[in-house]
Amino acid sequence: MSSHRDAEYKWLHTGEEAMKEMLASIGKATQSVRLEMYIFHAGPTADEFREALVKACKRGLRVRVLVDAVGSAYLPDSFWHTLRASGGDFRWFNPLSLHQILIRDHRKMLVCDDELAFVGGFNIATEYRGDGVKAGWRDLGLRVRGPLAQELAMAFDDMFACADFKHRPFTRLRKSFRMKTIAAPEAKLLLGGPGRNNPYKSALRSDLKEAREVLIVSPYFVPPWKTRRLLMRLARNGAKVQLILPAKCDLPVMRMAAQSFYRRFLTAGVEIHEYQPQILHAKLFVIDQIVYAGSANLDARSMSINYELMIRLSNPALVREGREIFTGMLAHCRQINLESWRHSRSFLDRMKARLAHLLLARLDPFLARQQLSWWRTSLRKVRLAKKHEVANPKP
Repeated sequence: MSSHRDAEYKWLHTGEEAMKEMLASIGKATQSVRLEMYIFHAGPTADEFREALVKACKRGLRVRVLVDAVGSAYLPDSFWHTLRASGGDFRWFNPLSLHQILIRDHRKMLVCDDELAFVGGFNIATEYRGDGVKAGWRDLGLRVRGPLAQELAMAFDDMFACADFKHRPFTRLRKSFRMKTIAAPEAKLLLGGPGRNNPYKSALRSDLKEAREVLIVSPYFVPPWKTRRLLMRLARNGAKVQLILPAKCDLPVMRMAAQSFYRRFLTAGVEIHEYQPQILHAKLFVIDQIVYAGSANLDARSMSINYELMIRLSNPALVREGREIFTGMLAHCRQINLESWRHSRSFLDRMKARLAHLLLARLDPFLARQQLSWWRTSLRKVRLAKKHEVANPKP
C-alpha cells in the first residue's frame, strides 16, 4: 500500500481479494455506490453482489449499475428486478444494435461514497474467485482512495448518462464525455474510448520510447504495428523486454493472433513467457519507474475501440510492488524458446495464427471505424436538426 497526502493506493493481487474487498466496501458505504462492469455472469458471485447492492438501496443509498450489453449478453434483464424494486438504477451500456454493436464499455470499476474506488481486470463472475494458481483466473486490480476516486465517480456519471446511446442526451454531454487524462499526485487517470488520440495509447507509447526495462502482462496481446515495432526496437537496442502471455486463454483466437508475432519478437530479443496454471486475465505494465493498472489489454480494441480506463502510477513503492507481482507470476510461466518454437509450428498453425491476426487486428478495427463514422454522422444530423428547430420554431 502506498499513500500521498490524501491519496492511497493498494494492489489487489487476486480476483478473490478484490471481490472480498469490493463486497465489504459496498456493505460499509453510507451515501452512494456506482458499479460499472463489462461482464456480469449469473451465478453465486453475481447473486452475492446483487444482494449487497439491494441491501445498500434499503439503507437509503443511491445505487447505480452499468453493465455492457455485449459483455453480459447472457444475463437476463430480469436479474435486476429486485435492484430496481429496491430503488436502485440499472442500465445496459449500448443496447444491441447493428449500427453500433462494436463500440463497447470494457471498463471495470466500483466507486463507493465518491472516495473509495476499485479498478482492474476482474469482472463479476465466479471464475474470478481464486488465487489464479490453484483455482480461478489470474487477475489483478487496484484499490484507490482520494482524488482519483472522485474522478472515477464523475467518469461513471458521464458514461451512465449516455449509456443508451440516445443521441440527444449524448450530444448534450459530448464535451464531458471525451477521452481524458486526469492528473493527480504520482498518478494519472487515462480514460480511453473509440477514435484517435487515445490517452492510454499515447501515454504508453511515450513511456516506451526510451525505456530500459519493460515488463508486460496481457491476456490479449495483439498490439498495433507501431507498438510492436517499438517493443522490438527496444529489445534490439539492449533493453529488457519481457512478456507474460497466456498458455490458457478464454478466447483461443486471441492467443492464436498473439502467436503470429512470436517468431519476430523472439528474433528481436523479446522474452516471451506463457502463464501455465490458470487462465490469465491480468493487465500489468511496468516501464522503468512507471506502472499501469486497469482494464485495458494490449490490442487494437483496447487502444482504439473500447471505452477503457487505466491508472498510470509513478509512486516508487507501487512500481516496486508491481515488479514483484510480475516476478511472482513469472515463476509460474514457461519461457518460449526461438528454435523450439520454429520447429514446433506446422503450416496449419501458422495459417491459423495469421487469420486470427487478420480478424482481430485488421477486420475488427475496420468495422469499428465504419460504425464510429456512422455514429458521428448521425450525431451531426441530430445537432443540425436541433439547430434548425431552434431557428425555425413551430407556430
